[in-house]
Amino acid sequence: MQRSLGAIASNPAQVSRLLGEPSSSRLAQVQDDGWYPIDWLLEMMDIIDERIGPFGLLKLGRVLFNQSHAAIVQEHMKSGRDVVHGVNAMYHHANRGEEIGGWEVLSFEDNQARLRKTTPHHCMMEEGIVAEALKCVGSPALISQSECLRRGANACTFVIDPHVGAHWQSS
Repeated sequence: MQRSLGAIASNPAQVSRLLGEPSSSRLAQVQDDGWYPIDWLLEMMDIIDERIGPFGLLKLGRVLFNQSHAAIVQEHMKSGRDVVHGVNAMYHHANRGEEIGGWEVLSFEDNQARLRKTTPHHCMMEEGIVAEALKCVGSPALISQSECLRRGANACTFVIDPHVGAHWQSS
């Protein structure tokens, strides 16, 4: 987590100023490969959203993906289809606990996919993770949300439109 925040703040002092107390103190307790209470991460994401905005969260998601999922995705996934159908497993590999939500594939077509997200994580950070996973398999895409928890919906619905020529269907 600390390394991921380094992507949006260039040194520990900047991270500390960005997060303030007590978040920066909690962050100092987190081991790079250790588990931590999800509330800590959710609080930090809210602070990032408030102080930097959605692009900070997108970047955080991309960096988190590269640090925690990229090697596995590169080894086991070869297309956008693989990522779309594997995002729930990827989420549960990195998160543990009861009632933590997940991802459901609503549709997968030649030119679009739709995913339903019920995780507690900020949707913009999750969008960064999905975008980077798709890019990792050579299937860059435009991702938007037709519904969002933060705008009053019951879940976030991600709409994924792959770029022309992307490795979307092939496995």
